[in-house]
Amino acid sequence: MSQSPRQGQSGRPDRRDRSGGDQQRRNAQGRTRNRGTSGGPRQFSANAPSQRRRTADPSRLVAFEVMRAVARDDAYANLVLPHRIRQYRLDHRDAGFATELTYGALRLQGTYDAILTECVDRPLKDLDVDVLVALRLGGHQLLSMRVPAHAALDSTVALVRSEIGAGPSGLVNAVLRKVSAKDLDTWLAEVAPGDTDDAVAVRSAHPRWIVRALRQALVSHGRPADELADLLAANNTAPIVNLVSLPGLGDLEPVLEQGAQPGPLAPDSALYRGGDAARLPGVKEGTVRVQDVGSQMTARALVATPRAAGSPETETTREGEVWLDLCAGPGGKAALLAALAAEQGATLVANEVAPHRARLVENALAPVPHDSWTVRTGEGQSIGADYPDGFDRILLDAPCTGLGALRRRPESRWRRQPSDLPTLTSLQRELLEAAVGALRPGGVLAYVTCSPHQAETMLQVHDVRRRHPDLELLDSQATLAGVAVTTEDGESTLALELLGARPETGTGTTAQLWPHLHATDAMFLALFRKALTSADDLEDSSDG
Repeated sequence: MSQSPRQGQSGRPDRRDRSGGDQQRRNAQGRTRNRGTSGGPRQFSANAPSQRRRTADPSRLVAFEVMRAVARDDAYANLVLPHRIRQYRLDHRDAGFATELTYGALRLQGTYDAILTECVDRPLKDLDVDVLVALRLGGHQLLSMRVPAHAALDSTVALVRSEIGAGPSGLVNAVLRKVSAKDLDTWLAEVAPGDTDDAVAVRSAHPRWIVRALRQALVSHGRPADELADLLAANNTAPIVNLVSLPGLGDLEPVLEQGAQPGPLAPDSALYRGGDAARLPGVKEGTVRVQDVGSQMTARALVATPRAAGSPETETTREGEVWLDLCAGPGGKAALLAALAAEQGATLVANEVAPHRARLVENALAPVPHDSWTVRTGEGQSIGADYPDGFDRILLDAPCTGLGALRRRPESRWRRQPSDLPTLTSLQRELLEAAVGALRPGGVLAYVTCSPHQAETMLQVHDVRRRHPDLELLDSQATLAGVAVTTEDGESTLALELLGARPETGTGTTAQLWPHLHATDAMFLALFRKALTSADDLEDSSDG
């Protein structure tokens, strides 16, 4: 006669292990033991089955979906995240958590990958992309956020179980337990010892080629190389939301009443730390815009520069001028330029090569009186064929590596490669050539990049001056400082000595803003003016 299984207190048969023993797989509280293979004592999980989360909480789910879109579809976090926050109707607190988790995990991805490599038994490239995303999210919570370890583990495993599957959740649980065994400083001492570029790259979460490029950029723009650590740290710091009120159209007072602070550098600007800026007065209408202060300053510097030396009226009025934003998408600088043009009696042509981005430009310009602007969709290199009379002022915010905006676009540091530079610098040269050709004699050209990379900045300036001796490099630093907010003593809040190396008198200057010095994107500015080559040119310029 066969024996019946022994009954436990619950009335259910006791489960035996696979070796035939009669040890229970759950303790007295019903917690399961981990099935380790090391032969050591087995450990109970933190929670009983009834207590374990099986669904992801909304804020972490938002972060997971955004990072998955970035990893799978080359999406941009700053475009996907606001949509997901609205889709899941996150409140202010949860939206803030999702934002910090998303951007933090993206910025520090390289650091976390170096740590995860020590905790996973296979190359990270062999992991399912969703699993790797979840590990990065869990790692950020464990190592860089004020989230208790048990909560970070429990919530991440629940997210994996809900969104990927039960099988991968075991792997994620095991890996994150290894990660949680040490704090971030201890991990960094192990995976990135010393001061080599490789070690700095891991500790600062920047690819090695960007570390080297930024060190070279500091020196080429007159800054000491030992500022590199501060610059890299600034790139990993969440930026404050910068706002601009369109001149003559927007009103900052309601924004200031909701907790924003007046911007210390740019006129009509504000800084906002209160969360979703889309809820602020004027933002939905487009008369108050989210825009980095560096972008605001470079646009204002173009407008402030006298068009033609030797003709007094052209130094005091912009009436009747025609301006061009050669690479206008998605429309932030174009909106500010169009508002300034409307105030001063000028008109703006906003050019964008991509039709979908041209539509974004039209939306950005919509609040500005429509007789002050027009949008052209087409190659910037052919602008002169459609506008043979040329332009009095041209803004060329050239396509670039974006190394100056890594704090705002954290995924871009992992996408960009050194091999991108030849294509981009070639395009920059072509667009500069088109801009010079479309510039009227006596007109002003602003060459701007959101990158301090030497190949995209100083070398381009040297190259275009060599090709066009009639193009005068102006004092870009003084002009930029001149459009900044002034103190009660009438001094500019933008210190000249921080804007770059100043060559000998009369040779002109370029200007370079920095995240670690100015709390802006690393915007580069070079202002040029085309010479008046004859009396006829002078007369035409004055009539223009």
